[in-house]
Amino acid sequence: MSEQDESGERTEQPSEKRLREAREQGNIPRSRELATAAVFGAGVIAIAATMPSLARQSLGWMQHALTPDPALRQHPDALFGHVGELLLELLWVVAPIAGICVLAGLVGPLLLGSISFSSKSLMPDFKRLNPASGLKRLYGQESVAELFKSLLRVALVGGAAALCLKLGLDQLTALLDMPLEQAARSGLGFTGTLLFATAGALVLLAVIDAPYQKWNHRRKLMMTRQELREEMKESEGRPEVKGRIRQLQHQMSQRRMMEDVPSADVIVVNPTHYAVALKYENGKMGAPRVVAKGVDELAHRIREIAEQHRVAIVSSPPLARALYREGEIGREIPVRLYSAVAQILSYVYQLRAWRNGAAPSPELPTIEVDEGANGAGRLRP
Repeated sequence: MSEQDESGERTEQPSEKRLREAREQGNIPRSRELATAAVFGAGVIAIAATMPSLARQSLGWMQHALTPDPALRQHPDALFGHVGELLLELLWVVAPIAGICVLAGLVGPLLLGSISFSSKSLMPDFKRLNPASGLKRLYGQESVAELFKSLLRVALVGGAAALCLKLGLDQLTALLDMPLEQAARSGLGFTGTLLFATAGALVLLAVIDAPYQKWNHRRKLMMTRQELREEMKESEGRPEVKGRIRQLQHQMSQRRMMEDVPSADVIVVNPTHYAVALKYENGKMGAPRVVAKGVDELAHRIREIAEQHRVAIVSSPPLARALYREGEIGREIPVRLYSAVAQILSYVYQLRAWRNGAAPSPELPTIEVDEGANGAGRLRP
């Protein structure tokens, strides 16, 4: 199979970036069955738990509604205020149940692990007006799944209701021969059983639908290999851009390094392949510091700048190689090279004094340096 064929197949799991962008656009897994089961089940449980208090409040409201103040007949205009007062009282009775149902409506998204408020999802999507897309949604996999879910809903809820009616048929028939209060209690008991059975059927449907919606949402966000590669390039930076940035950084580092060469005290050379510029300020530095270093062409440029600014150039091949390998620009030289570099700087200071006529001509010492990583510098005058 060619790479182009492979890149067209959505075989890769969605990346964190893709999932995050989907959440920002309001594209999160949703299960209407889970939300319905949560709201309906919470409402049924709340009604069952608050039944005594709810019954008392409902009875008081009905008495108030059915026994209006006779004075209202003399003031018909007050009837509107009375109706409004009755509506407020009714809302106060059902407010706890409504509040519990509203809170339960938030449980669905939380159980799916995603709750999001996005303004992007409110923007009009003109792609939905495309007839081809509409036909694809109508006869696609989503429609088949919705049809199967609708049939399953009818079967579960209808089956639960039919089972309750079959088991409670004798109880319903006996209501005709019961006193009013007893018939009301028995009827409420049967209604509660029917509600709990319906809620159980909805919960079972939600248990089936919620994992499917979560799996289907992730399936829609799956990526091709090409998309994954492009996203990695965008997040980590394209190789050519990163290479160009590294090149510019290297050029800037070399430019700054060359600007420090004129302030160096000495350039230790190989004499042709290596060049290391050292600087030491007594009282400000604990040891000489490497201000520039280079090999081949860069070493040649360091020597040219040093000659232009009359910086001393000393040939010491072993020391130059050791300083190049172990020294770091902007940092002090390794401890093991202290003695060798001290001899070089002493020679440079004597050379300056000789040029000023304050000292005899110095002799460059022969310096041997153990170029091994753990070797100690050895001097031989």
